[in-house]
Amino acid sequence: MGRVDYIDDPEAPTANSVVPSVVAIVRDGVGRILLIHKTDNNLWALPGGGHEIGESISETVVREVKEETGYDVAVEAITGTYTNPRHVMAYDDGEVRQQFSIAFRARLIGGQARTSSESSEVEWVRPEDLPALDLHPSMRLRIQHALEDRNSPFLG
Repeated sequence: MGRVDYIDDPEAPTANSVVPSVVAIVRDGVGRILLIHKTDNNLWALPGGGHEIGESISETVVREVKEETGYDVAVEAITGTYTNPRHVMAYDDGEVRQQFSIAFRARLIGGQARTSSESSEVEWVRPEDLPALDLHPSMRLRIQHALEDRNSPFLG
């Protein structure tokens, strides 16, 4: 299923759903960040996805990272909340979702890289190489806030 992201775009369609979701900022021993190349919008992104009934939000993080990357992680902290009503994602099936995402810092504990139906590539990227990647501004913001090592999560 394809997706188009709109942010601060007056021509964006009106949202018709809100789905709590997560992203994970996972760093390896040398400080690289785990990213996926998404199949739905052809952009690089942090691994993550929608919260499902019957799981805790931390379980959502662990499941989504495993599904999209092959890696096992342990959740450490919330780095930010992102609920900008001017950021919507329009899907091919007619759903237009308002952003509602919680970003978490997670620690790598095992597994090995593998792609999925949602990720065509799984890569560890050095922070200084991020500007060259095609990332949505909302993903750049999540990564920026996580790398700032704030005393408290970003609330937005």
